[in-house]
Amino acid sequence: MTPESLMQLAVEKCQAGIAAGQSPFGCAIALGDQVISVAHNTVALTIDSTAHAEVNAIRQACTNTGKFLLEGAVVATTCEPCPMCMAALHWARVDTVYFGATIADAATAGFNELHLPAEKVLSLGGSKVKLIGGVLVEPCKELFQTWLNNPGRKVY
Repeated sequence: MTPESLMQLAVEKCQAGIAAGQSPFGCAIALGDQVISVAHNTVALTIDSTAHAEVNAIRQACTNTGKFLLEGAVVATTCEPCPMCMAALHWARVDTVYFGATIADAATAGFNELHLPAEKVLSLGGSKVKLIGGVLVEPCKELFQTWLNNPGRKVY
């Protein structure tokens, strides 16, 4: 599965999440050619500040595989992971994380981001997770605009 096709799944899931009143973040995880989870952010729905798309996708993937480690997994997330999500992806031992939009893009849309790049989290922590940006950037950034056009949106 290509990073672009996996990212497209994350974008589509994010669009469904936005349509359901959730925040503009989506994530998909594959192991080999098998997609093992696709999730969107559910912070507002679940009243859980940790229910970011990546955390939800990790939880789903672990349930679907019956394992708490996702060694060899490839992740596509519509936005650069925040420090919490990057740490969770490290602890799940995924192999590679692809992202589209950046933390700066999320901050521009009004999110209370910690301006700590995911690469810095990995570097400071000595992680072996590979982080690759620039995948379907424009469709990922457009998710923020779609969300901003929703008058009932919740910023956090």
